[in-house]
Amino acid sequence: MPDVITVRLQKGSASFQEVVVKIERPTFKKPFLGGFRNMRTGVEFHNAGSQTRGIKRPDKGIELFCRETQTVWEKNKPQQTRNTTSTQMTKIGLYVSNMTDKLISPGKYFTAEEYHRRRLEAVIVLQKYFRRWHAINVVQHLREQKRLRLAWEAQEELRKKREKEEKLLREHERKLNPKTREDFELLYHDLELWVQEETERINRTFTGAERKAALCGLLDQEIQCIACFEKRKLYANEENQQKAILHLLDKCAQPRRWKAYDGKITEMDTRDTLRARDLLEIYRSISMKDIPKDERADVLLTLRCTVKEHECKLTHEIVELIDREVDLMTRDVKECNLEGLRKRICTLFLQYIKIPKFNPEIAGLLKVPQDPFKLYKNIYICHSCENYLPSTEFLIPANSHTIGRCRSCYKLDNDARQRESYLKYRLILENLRMSEADYQDDAKIVSFVQLRDLQYMIENIWNCQSALSAWSELYDLVMVRWDKQHQWSPWNTILLTKEEADAHLKLCDLEKAYEAAFIYRIKQKHIRAKLYFAHIPEMS
Repeated sequence: MPDVITVRLQKGSASFQEVVVKIERPTFKKPFLGGFRNMRTGVEFHNAGSQTRGIKRPDKGIELFCRETQTVWEKNKPQQTRNTTSTQMTKIGLYVSNMTDKLISPGKYFTAEEYHRRRLEAVIVLQKYFRRWHAINVVQHLREQKRLRLAWEAQEELRKKREKEEKLLREHERKLNPKTREDFELLYHDLELWVQEETERINRTFTGAERKAALCGLLDQEIQCIACFEKRKLYANEENQQKAILHLLDKCAQPRRWKAYDGKITEMDTRDTLRARDLLEIYRSISMKDIPKDERADVLLTLRCTVKEHECKLTHEIVELIDREVDLMTRDVKECNLEGLRKRICTLFLQYIKIPKFNPEIAGLLKVPQDPFKLYKNIYICHSCENYLPSTEFLIPANSHTIGRCRSCYKLDNDARQRESYLKYRLILENLRMSEADYQDDAKIVSFVQLRDLQYMIENIWNCQSALSAWSELYDLVMVRWDKQHQWSPWNTILLTKEEADAHLKLCDLEKAYEAAFIYRIKQKHIRAKLYFAHIPEMS
């Protein structure tokens, strides 16, 4: 319908008038007012209603109020009740007994000065008793606070002692059964400390040929330890690789999850996730060892049916290996002679799983992109091992101007020469990033700081100790914001113990909490840190 229509009205018998009518669009849906339906034709007719807009009163520009609703009349009227009394006295013709009368004699007269003096003495007595009562309460409160403080200090001492014992026990367990890169760093670090101690002892106690023989024996022991470490590293790498493969396949088999408006988590399995779950179960089955032959035959039959769904060179090779293992099992070949064949089947089936055509869910989790043109982006050469690697495999400190060496070369050089353990610095950096994530203020500078940058700050700027108590145990130290109103940066940070950091973050005014000399020392450290990171535009 157009916005304006013309209506023709009949005024008289032969006179007509055309009137222009503007159509007002409704801003809401009209309610259903009922209606009827023609039984013959089936046409529905709805009742309609209309309402014209009323005439609005002109605005006088003056705010008006009603007197009856805005004014309240209040009245205050005092009232006094009547209380009539009388006294009867003795007179002629009336006798009033005086047996119950009392004789009142005036006491000793005292002046206003004596009255106020007695009041002052009474007040002093009251003050004495009140102060005694208040002093007893204060002493009891202080005594209770002292008891609670001593109990808290004893509890904290026990907690710190227990945490230290647990830390030492955990480190000892990690050194006995190393599994991660940090565990082997601790082993090499302890080996270097032991070699230095033994070298100092040999240089102090032996001379000449005896010293050379002792140093040769020490070198042989060091070589044996390194060989033992590398052997353990091979076993640990195999275990970690198997865990990583299972974690990747389990991640593919996870159902789709999303959060509804009421907070409930909804899960949905798709065809691709079900396919990934089936492949995961098959891979777990063929990776199991020491299972009966009939179960192994069933697993191989299931694997054969699964891979035969697709025709390619890889599936043909898997089918051939399956037939070979079944043939060898029927001939009662020993299990130890079948290990190589079974490992080859697992490896080829893993390659089968990592192909997105056969397992679509794996496409988004592969490190190597399927598009070969994406490999040319962010790829750099390591000048040490001369391998082309992505940018994530390089450690680039803040004072570096080139790409340098990759992570593997840095680790190999550290194991061969310095043998430093970066676990303490890594824990401080992880704690810093988690604490900054809790602020939820989009802090970006902390993501630029690398492990070697943090190590430089702690060793050269903060001297590996707390700024307040000079505590030098790095396991107990954390980095927090100096001014919590601004995001973290190397020039807005302070190194403290965990207890000191909690107390520092509760402060509102740093100028009142710390002395001017302490604040000046902290500012000087901030200036040194800012100069170290000055050539990075994003940080400066």
